[in-house]
Amino acid sequence: MVLNEKRTTVAYRCPACGGGILSAVGLFNLSADMVKLKCTCGKSELKIFYNRDGTVRLSVPCLICAQPHTFTVKSSLFFSDELFVLPCPYSDINVCFTGEMNRVKAELARTELELLDMLEEHGITDFSALHGDEKDLGDPQILDIVLFVIDDLDAEGKIYCRCHPDPALPTEADSQADYGEWDLDQSRYEAEITDEGIKLTCRVCGASRMIPADSMLSAHAFLNADSLHLE
Repeated sequence: MVLNEKRTTVAYRCPACGGGILSAVGLFNLSADMVKLKCTCGKSELKIFYNRDGTVRLSVPCLICAQPHTFTVKSSLFFSDELFVLPCPYSDINVCFTGEMNRVKAELARTELELLDMLEEHGITDFSALHGDEKDLGDPQILDIVLFVIDDLDAEGKIYCRCHPDPALPTEADSQADYGEWDLDQSRYEAEITDEGIKLTCRVCGASRMIPADSMLSAHAFLNADSLHLE
């Protein structure tokens, strides 16, 4: 008896050269070890892990952020034929694609056109510029854009942390713990400018997240954020 192995197609776009990296991934080899998708330029790789609880964890390079993003998804969703995309948490740019091969190829091509238009709009010709090879965190315009979005999300109650979890997401029981009273006239979140970007931290529970602010492109991408989750 021959069992049909669960397989899917996984793709991402290299932040260094802009190339699309695509490969088939099967449950058998994923269960045995970590799977890596490497770009031919040698400057990025996507890592896939199969967890004991049956979920799949991915470490995905990002076109906007200097560090990769980690996602955990159900294996039934990961191995579905339907197109599934994972976006950068700070923008609406999709950084990972899974599903049936032709659907993944089509989405990879569609998002490439969107990305090229975005680069042209900001006068960027080299993908390496996306990660701020010529960093200028002192640019007041970039900082103003990021801080404006943070203030706007804070005012709308769209910044989530351990003491203010997102009601739309499943949470552990202890994540609803009472972290004490807070002066509603003062923001519970503190923004700190660092060499890597703007670090936003909850003064109550200590959860934080680094927001990239090394280019005008990353700042404008952050404008599209409709929520912010601190960890």
